[in-house]
Amino acid sequence: MNPYERYVLPKMIDIACSTGNVMKARSKIVPQALGKLLEIGIGSGLNLQFYDANKVSSIIGVDPAAQMQSLARERAADIGIPVEVIAVDVKGIHADTDQFDTIVMTFTLCSIDDPVAALREMARVLKPSGRLLFCEHGLAPDSSVERWQHRLTPFWKPIAGGCHLDRDIPALIRESGFVIDELSEAYLPGPRPMSYVYSGVAQQLA
Repeated sequence: MNPYERYVLPKMIDIACSTGNVMKARSKIVPQALGKLLEIGIGSGLNLQFYDANKVSSIIGVDPAAQMQSLARERAADIGIPVEVIAVDVKGIHADTDQFDTIVMTFTLCSIDDPVAALREMARVLKPSGRLLFCEHGLAPDSSVERWQHRLTPFWKPIAGGCHLDRDIPALIRESGFVIDELSEAYLPGPRPMSYVYSGVAQQLA
């Protein structure tokens, strides 16, 4: 890992992902979490303030970026819920099958190398009655914006931690064995190629 990826990129991601509009999008989906929870791509812990201690019993947060853990642990100390932060690749979650009541994934799927494999691993550890809560930026419905997303992604990925601007989030979730029960989508304020957001709730296929 080069100095940019180790020191500069984590700070840039934390700043970009903590803007007012992004935090507002998080605040609409994260409080729906219940029970034993797994957060995918916990990063610096930006979602932690939105969990309800009366509804969530424990949180395990996984993220391949070990350099983000210290800030996540600081934020975890303030919420009154047991939190364990683990630096592992989300494609290999170290948990038994059917372990979690809720999985939360926000602004993470864009940068996972193999999103379908990661989502299938989430399905494995999620209880049959459990829910996947997601809020992710991705492919826009407007053809002019979509073309720019495809053009920009090869240049954007190296400077943004592997982030893809042009992933079809609902299609990836469905391909991985989930049914989407609730879905909202809209542009957040900002450059359109980076700001089309899908937010919703999914469950495993029966």
